[in-house]
Amino acid sequence: MRFSIALISIFLTSANPGSAPTSELRSQQRSNPETSSSPELAKVRELIEKAKFDAAENEVRRYIARHPQSPDGHFLLGLICFRQVQSQARSSGTYLAPGELPSTAIDVSARDARVRASLAAFTEGGKFGRPSAFDLKIVSLDYILLADYSSAVKWLTLALQWDPGDAEAWYYLGRTKYNENRFEEAIRAFQKCLDLRSQFVLAADGIGLSQAGLGRNADAITSLQKAISMQQNFVQKTPEPYIDLGDFFNQQARFDEATSLLQQAVTIAPRNIRAHEALGKAYLNLNRLPEAQHELEIAVSIDPDVPALHYLLGQIYRKEGHLDQAKAELERFQALKAKEVPAKSGMPLP
Repeated sequence: MRFSIALISIFLTSANPGSAPTSELRSQQRSNPETSSSPELAKVRELIEKAKFDAAENEVRRYIARHPQSPDGHFLLGLICFRQVQSQARSSGTYLAPGELPSTAIDVSARDARVRASLAAFTEGGKFGRPSAFDLKIVSLDYILLADYSSAVKWLTLALQWDPGDAEAWYYLGRTKYNENRFEEAIRAFQKCLDLRSQFVLAADGIGLSQAGLGRNADAITSLQKAISMQQNFVQKTPEPYIDLGDFFNQQARFDEATSLLQQAVTIAPRNIRAHEALGKAYLNLNRLPEAQHELEIAVSIDPDVPALHYLLGQIYRKEGHLDQAKAELERFQALKAKEVPAKSGMPLP
């Protein structure tokens, strides 16, 4: 049982990932007191907070042209490039959780170019002044998006040495450790996150997944159930614990229990591709073929470019005796697989 570490969660963890909290932007203002207090950079920060990233980029580039040795100017440019990546991922719709972002919503080459521009800006700024812990967190998230997890761990670790009270940084460190199969270290990082923010649902979910990675199945179930109950009174729930526990039950052939959880997941997030896929698998294993077909058809309609969805739907059609439709789905699966770019090492994409 794996969860996608990086790009989806980075895009979507915050309620409004398009903007940085004012406190975080203020944390950048210590590099050079003269430049950080300038009205030009204050305007840039205001534009960032309003999610006007293109305008912010234009302003900060003009500032850098006049002040090429300003660390804060370069650090703000790095942040803007990162925020643009987040904003572009969300531009084709509103997504509330990992698994709701179709593969076509992200232009990978454009994304990577902006991420590298962000890193280049932080590197340039580092020549002239010391970055903040927040700057280093953004650098680490850039590296996560490029699937360079060793670099991400390096900068997250340093960021947390400088600011050990950053719950979100502990969360991302946990996810990065998890992605490297360093499950014990991941659990410790997720627990640090929960110590700071007790209702951080995805951190509790991460502990359960890490325990599953260690083969501690009973503990994993308990932790995932805790993540579900944690948001009992939340107005807006995340479906991830429901999906992860449901998927875990699928793997243990506990399909009735999986079905109940995954039905809740699709109610919470009707456009979540992972939820519909996992529920379809549960129905298929229970031989509830019309319901399995329905779930997979929904998943394919949300993202028609995922090969695995067509393969699974083809298997359902075959079992139902719809051989022409099964053949068409298999052909679609093979065509998509032939065009598929291999995922970067260690980074399972949803």
